[in-house]
Amino acid sequence: MTKVDDKTFNKWFNTFILVGMAVVTVVVTAIKFQGAENGRAMLVISAFGSLMGVLSTVCAANGRILTFLFGLIDVTIYGVMCLIGTRYGNAALHLLYFLPMQFIGYFQWKKRGAHAEEKVRARRLDGKQWLLYGGIFLAGLVAAYFILAALDKTEAAGIVKWLVLMDAFSMMCNILGQYLLSTAYMEQWIFWIGVNVSTIVMWVLTLRAEPDSAFATIYVVKYSFYLLNSLNGLRIWLNLSRAETA
Repeated sequence: MTKVDDKTFNKWFNTFILVGMAVVTVVVTAIKFQGAENGRAMLVISAFGSLMGVLSTVCAANGRILTFLFGLIDVTIYGVMCLIGTRYGNAALHLLYFLPMQFIGYFQWKKRGAHAEEKVRARRLDGKQWLLYGGIFLAGLVAAYFILAALDKTEAAGIVKWLVLMDAFSMMCNILGQYLLSTAYMEQWIFWIGVNVSTIVMWVLTLRAEPDSAFATIYVVKYSFYLLNSLNGLRIWLNLSRAETA
């Protein structure tokens, strides 16, 4: 693919992702809005935060530093909403981890040449770093699974609680994906793909248990768009990081 063709592809692909995910966000909000007697202002604020998240992910895929401005708005709104909704685990993850990582990411990317008109100079993990982060991921996954499984009262006991496993897998992918995003490593996209695949599987399993769940269907569609964006992000960052390893 030539440079001109690649630029044209990215333009149309980004438009597809932005419009598609915006439509999903509007549909989700409209469904909730109709059934809500109170808290409609919160729904609108949440929808705005989701749209900022869409912009952040597309900017991240294209190596643009604006990802951290949109990401700051997204994680702040979502974290506060989780706090209000007493989802303290998600609130802590977003406000105590994702939020400060937006500032760290901004300054790290600035050091690596990113500004309004220039993409970040991406880099890749070496063998020792792969072993380190792989070990952290596996240890964190095991710990998170057993903690969440002990707290979970909704899924029937068995050899493996699959919904809990997908939740723990997604959480660890989110943590490492955000760290590698903020430090401009190409391998972040492997973890973002993991986040999106595990989230899709989680909502598909929910659909199997609750076939009439409109929300589960919408979230399957939403995270399918995120998966497409993360695959494109991997493609772009493989090129962005190639110069660093040449």
